[in-house]
Amino acid sequence: MKVQSYLSFEGRCDEAIAFYKKALGAEVVQLMRYSDAPEMPAGEAEAGCAGGMPAADKVMHSVLRIGETELMASDGRCSGQAEFKGIMLALSASTDAEARQWFDALADGGQVMQPLTPTFFSSSFGMLTDRFGIGWMLVVDAEK
Repeated sequence: MKVQSYLSFEGRCDEAIAFYKKALGAEVVQLMRYSDAPEMPAGEAEAGCAGGMPAADKVMHSVLRIGETELMASDGRCSGQAEFKGIMLALSASTDAEARQWFDALADGGQVMQPLTPTFFSSSFGMLTDRFGIGWMLVVDAEK
């Protein structure tokens, strides 16, 4: 069994993909736009998406590889109201320098909740919410 994260950026997925490529070196493994979907038979076009389909250029589905992990994302219903409450993504860095680089990049335009600092369980630990509202915990893996 495999559990994966799927994030709905509600209309800002292209912006998020560009941000994570720059901040974390994310690689786009798959990207499908609504324009890539086959045409629906007459009368069924509205059945799949309440309120109609998002604009053709919006991201229907994407897969980003960040390190050893795949993160899935889309524009969802393009409501403009993405909310990521009660969830955080955790990044395990190999070094303090790596943790600092990622932390600073993700914090750009976001909000730091816990500055990156040494703790009793790690040489570097910090928490933030990025510009899209995604919560991140960064930690240097004590075993490395």
